[in-house]
Amino acid sequence: MFSTPLKGTHPNKTKMNWWEYWIGHCWMTGWQSIRMNFRMWANLMTSDYDSYALLKEDDPETECIEWFWASLNEDDVYPKEFLEHLMQMVEDIELGEVETYSIDEVMDRLKNNWREDDEVDLNEKLEDD
Repeated sequence: MFSTPLKGTHPNKTKMNWWEYWIGHCWMTGWQSIRMNFRMWANLMTSDYDSYALLKEDDPETECIEWFWASLNEDDVYPKEFLEHLMQMVEDIELGEVETYSIDEVMDRLKNNWREDDEVDLNEKLEDD
């Protein structure tokens, strides 16, 4: 699955008014979902299945049909409070209010501390160092 940018948001802004939420996020996300559903429907009608098979043993037509029916149930619209929470988290990270770790640091610590019979609490390990 791929991610799409949040519509109706601006850098360094942590609150959305209802207009930005309903028109900028809900409405635009809804139209984007409809566009994707029609694109898959068009691929089904024109037998353009090639891009749907990810593995060699996958049947492209079956994958296209399954993606189409699954996409009808998708809803990429998120609650306003959740979006504002994400925007606040990004703001905190950009301002340095939250300690962050690079993926290289995390992977190095996992490789150095991991044993098959041990369960590692990654947060605990990072805080100990």
